[in-house]
Amino acid sequence: MSTLSPASNPSRIDQPVHHDHDDTVYPGKALFIGVHLACFAAIWTGVTSTSIILAITLYVARMFGVTAGYHRYFSHRSFKTSRVMQFLLAMLAQSSAQKGALWWAGHHRHHHRYSDTEHDVHSPRHEGFWYAHLGWIFAPQWDKTDYEAVPDLSAYPELVFLNKYEHIPTVLLIALCAWIDGWTGLVVGFCWSTVATWHGTFMINSLAHVHGNQRYVTGDDSRNNWWLALITLGEGWHNNHHAYQRSTRQGFRWYEIDITYYVLKAMSWARLVWDLGAPPPEVVRNERPVGKAVLEKVARQLAETFNVEQLVADARRAQGAAQQQFADMRHQAEDRLAEMKHHAEDRLAEMKHQAEDRLSEARHHAEERVAHMRAQVQQAMAGVSWPHFPTRDEMRAKAAAMLPASPSLDAIAARAHELLAERVAQRLATA
Repeated sequence: MSTLSPASNPSRIDQPVHHDHDDTVYPGKALFIGVHLACFAAIWTGVTSTSIILAITLYVARMFGVTAGYHRYFSHRSFKTSRVMQFLLAMLAQSSAQKGALWWAGHHRHHHRYSDTEHDVHSPRHEGFWYAHLGWIFAPQWDKTDYEAVPDLSAYPELVFLNKYEHIPTVLLIALCAWIDGWTGLVVGFCWSTVATWHGTFMINSLAHVHGNQRYVTGDDSRNNWWLALITLGEGWHNNHHAYQRSTRQGFRWYEIDITYYVLKAMSWARLVWDLGAPPPEVVRNERPVGKAVLEKVARQLAETFNVEQLVADARRAQGAAQQQFADMRHQAEDRLAEMKHHAEDRLAEMKHQAEDRLSEARHHAEERVAHMRAQVQQAMAGVSWPHFPTRDEMRAKAAAMLPASPSLDAIAARAHELLAERVAQRLATA
């Protein structure tokens, strides 16, 4: 596959979010709204025990397809499997009507690359809760598959085919539901479970970046939420996942229920999957320093919490006062030096015929006067009211208040101090 620049490739998605909501895009306004409205058709079709069992079964099965297939396998390749099982995982995942596996993986990798920045596909921090939850799916810039982001997956023709004809698994499932329980199976079995699966998935984009606890410094708003983990079969341990994305297991502690991982573990006993990723012990214990990219991102966020414009304004006021004082001192010094020069010339003229020791005495007297003037300059500098600039200790205290415990807090504070100083210096230099 040829490499294109982001500007020349219309499928690239590394650009800031734009709020264009005019076009009909994934999952299609008509389809998305239609399936939601179709749920109310149960008023006429009724609800049977068969349709309820079908809906629950399809929710669990397709949520597993999303979590194990779309997310942990296609997006993160956190375990290995055969080509046949890979295709079956894609079929199961795509039966949830969340587009193709390559599309899903490309967008999710983009999310991790720019998580909670202005470039994120869905970020409550920048775009608000409802845009992060479902508004972004109607924005046209997210509709295309970014094949450059998934070269490992696009090497498989069957996955490319399935990605292109994304609705094949969904149509087959619709037919199966209708065959099992007629219109009730279609409305309750398919529509109810589809809407539930959609919003279960979307809550990881929205709620898992708003509600819950942070155990690890990840440079974003990802959180651990136990009840989200229950309804999404383990995806609610979102801060864990952002801390170590290569892990198949997202519930790092024994008490963190991760149903998707349990199923994959059982599948590994049958050799259906293998090489399941696990977090290193030092990651679980939160003893590993954060990576360079995360450190830089978090340090920049910390530096941005300080008012640069106020620091620059204070520095300019102090600079102006210091310049005025130094100007006054310079004029005084010039006058005194001129006086000393004139006096020294007179004395030297008188002492030409006198002994060398008298000349040495005059030089010593002049040196004393110069030393006295230097002391006056230093005293004037000490009298200037220089503005307060946040210290590294203050940066460290603020980092400790903002972030989870981490062995990298000192390094983050030191880097934030450097970044803040650089920003203030740049602003002063451009004045």
